Parts: sequence; structure tokens; C-alpha cells
Amino acid sequence: MKPKHVPAAAGAPDPYFPNSGDHRYRVHRYELALDYRPGPNRLAGSARLSAVADTALTEFALDLAEFRIGRVLVDGRAARYTHRGGKLRIRPARALAPGAAFTVEVHYTGNPRPVRSPWGGLGWEELTEGALVASQPVGAPSWFPCNDRPADKATYQLAVTTPSPFTVVASGRLLTRTTRASSTTWVYEQSAPTPTYLVTVSIGHYRPVPLAVRPAVPQTGYVPERLAAAFARDFARQPEMTAYFGEVFGPYPFGEYSVVIADEELDVPVEAQGVATFGTNHLGAGWEHERLIAHELAHQWFGNSVTIADWRHIWLNEGFAKYAEWLWSEHAGGPGAAVHAAAAHRLLAGLPQDLRLDDPGRKLMFDDRLYQRGGLVVHALRRTLGEDAFFAMLRDWTGANRHGVVATSDLRAHAARYTTAPLGPLFEAWLERPELPPLPD
Repeated sequence: MKPKHVPAAAGAPDPYFPNSGDHRYRVHRYELALDYRPGPNRLAGSARLSAVADTALTEFALDLAEFRIGRVLVDGRAARYTHRGGKLRIRPARALAPGAAFTVEVHYTGNPRPVRSPWGGLGWEELTEGALVASQPVGAPSWFPCNDRPADKATYQLAVTTPSPFTVVASGRLLTRTTRASSTTWVYEQSAPTPTYLVTVSIGHYRPVPLAVRPAVPQTGYVPERLAAAFARDFARQPEMTAYFGEVFGPYPFGEYSVVIADEELDVPVEAQGVATFGTNHLGAGWEHERLIAHELAHQWFGNSVTIADWRHIWLNEGFAKYAEWLWSEHAGGPGAAVHAAAAHRLLAGLPQDLRLDDPGRKLMFDDRLYQRGGLVVHALRRTLGEDAFFAMLRDWTGANRHGVVATSDLRAHAARYTTAPLGPLFEAWLERPELPPLPD
């Protein structure tokens, strides 16, 4: 399964995280074998990467946090390496020619912990009993060696061994679960191209709770036993939500959808490919809880299947997910999208006008204003294009770019095909200028 479109920006360093990833090669597949002991928080891992060189390589780099390296092989042969500052720099025994396919194998051990970032720790997080992964944007190296760039999407196999009382939930479809003595190995396959930051693992004492008997998309919750009834009640409408989003956004892009309720309070829910992780504090009735379910689910289309080329374009993820909240409210009999848009506009009008949406800068890339203003851009497009053209544009956007990589310029060109009116002034006002434009009628 290959991305249908890769912008030129995908072949350059990320301007917000220029030290993350190596744009000189592409990974097609990761095969991870992890043995995790929750008590001592001990991880022993091996990673096999299948990749292609885009240019001649006498050396290349993987992103990996502070683990002890056992050995590194390139195409089965021992390779020289250095490991410092979160970079595993590898010099193969023989230089790689442009276009050459190659494999890298890394064996490593250590105590995984989040990597530091301006937003706190990212990646592998040890829980009271178990662990979870929340990597956006640059936390993946906290638990496996990778080319940590959103544009470098690959397939994954994850084999996770842990003490048998624990349940393992990971990105993809569960292939096998094998118990030997006191340990169980869970093997998951993610066959859809996936960015490193959207690969996840959750380890805990969880009970599986199916959300519907025969949903079109298999959906299961993994929750602490005491919260099973609350989860079944609070997430009861998620299958209906998935069906509605399938109508307006196009078919659900993956084979399944899992929800984990970690036995901890979390600041915010976290989406990953085919999985969303919520905290115990995210259970409950009312709009504020329901909108989070809609938001994380919508990311399966916007962000996960249709992935940004680099982090300048994060509004494409968050703006469409925010608008999905408003669309669900409208569909489910709550306030319409226009009501939510008006409230967002009033909120933004009272806040500083210093955010450029199409290039917010690293400091503001997770600012709540980006989410709200991103939703308003989508609403402005709906008003400008009209209902039929707008929803056709949405479905075609996710369809044409299914499992692909996009930039803001791609959306601008795509939307222009659905109207004879010039959209340049709309995009310039909402994306390029920090001042808040008037809300379209």
C-alpha cells in the first residue's frame, strides 16, 4: 500500500524539528520484538527496519533515546555506530547506492522513559501498573529506533512480551497471543502505512468491551474491570459516530478501532493509528466528553490516513478534527456547526491575534487557537463551496490521499476544483494572516 502523493517538503528536514529523522532514506517496514517487565520498567528490544536509500549513503541516522545498544547490523553485517544525543549514527560496512534497498537491525535494552520536549515528556510513559505510549510529535524514539518524521510512513509488526496478567493493545490487528510459562507474547500487524508518532502500545490490566455486536468497523474498548459498565454507557454512540463519519468523510481507513481507558488521569486523550487512549477522567456524560470521542475518532481520517508532510501543517489534522466535533453535534441533534463556529469566533476575537495558521511555529503548534481557527477555516470553506460541493470535496480529499502525505498547498489546490469562485482570498485571510477575519455568512 503506497502513499498516493508525497509533497516535495516530505524529502526535506522538518523545519520545526530539524534534528528529528533522516530525510535521505525511507523506511517501508518495522518489525519490533519487545520484552517489557512493568515492575522494574525494563525493556529489551530488537528492531528490524526495511528501507530504501534516496541518495548515496556512507552513513545514516536513526532516532533512539538513551538505551544500551547490543549490536547493529546492516544487511546482516556488523556496522559501526555512535549513539549520543538521541541519535544512533550508523556506518555500514559497504556504502549504500541511491535506490538501494537495505535492512537495519538494532538490539537494545534499558529503562524506557519519555523524551523531553517543550510540552513535557513524550513517548513511553510508565504507569502505576503497566505503560502507555503517546508520541506526538517526537516521542517515538523513547521506545524504538526509527526515522522519526511524519512523512516517512511504514507498515509495522509489533511483538510484545509481558507478564501474563497484563493485556497488550497495539496499533493494528492482533495476529496471535501465545502464553509460555508466566509470559504472554502479543503480535500485532499494522498493514496500513503509519508515521512513527502514531504507533502505540498500551500495557495494563484491561477487560475487552465490544461496543457493538456487528459494527461495520470492529470496535473494542480495553478498560479496567471496574469501569467496564461506565465505558459501555459513555461510548455507546461511537459506532453510530463512526458510521456517520464514514458517510461524510469516506470509508473508515483502517481495519479496526480500539479505545483504551488507561487506569490513570491524562491531560488529554491521544490518538494513534487505529487506537485512541483516554484517561479515567475522560469518562462521563455531556458534550465535553462526547466531543473528545468525536475528535479522536476523526483523526483516523485526518492525521492518520491523510498525514501531514511536516509539522507546519498541523492545522490540517486539528482543524478537520475540530470541525468533526461540530458536524457530529449537528448530526446528533445538538447545536449546529454554525453555532459552534460563532462561539469559536467570539472566543478567538478576545484572544491575541498573533497566530499564522499555515505556519504557527513550534511554540504555538498545539495552541488551542490553532484548533478553533482550523475549524473555522473548514466552516468558511463549507459556506463558500455550498453543501454538496463541500461534502464532495471532503470525501474526495480523504479518498485521493488515503494513506498518503499532504501539505496545506495540496488542500488549497484540491478545494479550488469544487468552485469557480477564487479561493485565494479566503485562504490568505484565514491561513496567512494572523488577524481574525469576519465569520462568513
